Formats: sequence, structure tokens, C-alpha cells
Amino acid sequence: MALNGKKVAFLVAEEGIEQAELVEPWKAVADEGGTPVLVSEKAGEVQAFNHLTPADTFPVDVTLADATADDYDALMLPGGVANGDFVRTQPDAVALVSAFAAAGKPIGVICHGGWVLIEAGVVADRTLTSWPSLQTDYRNAGARWVDEEVVLDEGPFVLVSSRKPDDLPAFNREFVAVVGA
Repeated sequence: MALNGKKVAFLVAEEGIEQAELVEPWKAVADEGGTPVLVSEKAGEVQAFNHLTPADTFPVDVTLADATADDYDALMLPGGVANGDFVRTQPDAVALVSAFAAAGKPIGVICHGGWVLIEAGVVADRTLTSWPSLQTDYRNAGARWVDEEVVLDEGPFVLVSSRKPDDLPAFNREFVAVVGA
């Protein structure tokens, strides 16, 4: 199994997570022998959505106050408009993303999950993709935005990005390969 012994932090807000963008990468990590860990600002449960419709809830494994980049091999940032917007306003979340980048650890991001990357100041001179409405935000932050299913940028830390749930098979394949390398 490609990810035996690897731990991946899934950083999310309390609500607004696009369910497929949490569940499918989580399953891909677990299926390859990795340990996915749900990290959020507060203990308890987080609320996922299927676009704008509430879906399932998921238990938080570790709060942001107790999470450090040293404890994980990679970071995953699921999308969802509200999720991405909430996460980028949490100073501890921004600090955690910055720590992963500074440590050179892989980061995976889908859809609106990347707003926190912009807030952390880690996208300049990087090539990535996202939901199209974020392209101006990325470009204003100095990134090269492209409209592709999955983008692998091997800069100072490996960044794997995708646009939307339809891209998840390609994203999962690339993210698992990067984390397992």
C-alpha cells in the first residue's frame, strides 16, 4: 500500500465542506493504507454539503489548537464555498497551512479550498487550478491559474490542485502518488 504509515490532515471549517471533496480523497488515502485525520477549529462534528444542501456530519479528530505540521505527512484542503471562506478567516488554519508549506510537505487542494493558500501567502509563482471563480484571486496573489482537471506543481512544496468533484479521480490518483513518494 502506497501510504502505509502516512498521516494526512484534512483541514475544514465547521460547515460548508463539499462532501465529495472530503469523502473521496479521504477514502483514497485510507484505501492506500494512510491515516486521514479531520482537523477543524472546534471539537465535535462538522457539517458537509452537497453543493447547497446539507449532507452528512463528520467527527473532528483534532482541533486546530492541537494540530501541527510536524504530526502529518501531507495536508488536504477540501472545497466548498463556505468551507473555503471560513477556513481562510481562522488564524490558526492560516498558520497551519503556512507551516506545511514551510516544511516542504505536500498540499492537496480542490475547488474553493485554496482561499487559505492565498491568505497564507504561499501561491506566488505557483501553477494551480480551482473552481473558475477563484482565478482572479489566485492571479492577484501571483499564481498562474489554469483550467485543467488536475495540476501538479513541484515548487518548494508539492501542490496538487483540482477544480471540482468531477476531477476527483484524477486528483486522488495524483495526490496519493505524491504523498506516497
